Amino acid sequence: MAKYEMLYLLNNDSSEEVKAAEVAKYEDIVKNAGGVVVSTEKIGTKKTAYPINYKTEAYYVLMTFEADANALTELERVAGIDSELVRRMITKL
Repeated sequence: MAKYEMLYLLNNDSSEEVKAAEVAKYEDIVKNAGGVVVSTEKIGTKKTAYPINYKTEAYYVLMTFEADANALTELERVAGIDSELVRRMITKL
């Protein structure tokens, strides 16, 4: 298993319960695919570098995990259809 980081931006207008559910959802995807979540850092609300969908702030989350390729494909699939997710980036460490 390789080590990865996933930085994702959630819609800042969402409630705290929705944000917590989104964080738990992505952690569960990694765990259900046989991976291990090393850490999840909820960075919080920050200004984006440029407007995204006419908004200039987003809720940043950085998740570090160890997983195989199956977990990555599932993360990309779910992130592509998630309405609360603004942007995402997965990097291999």
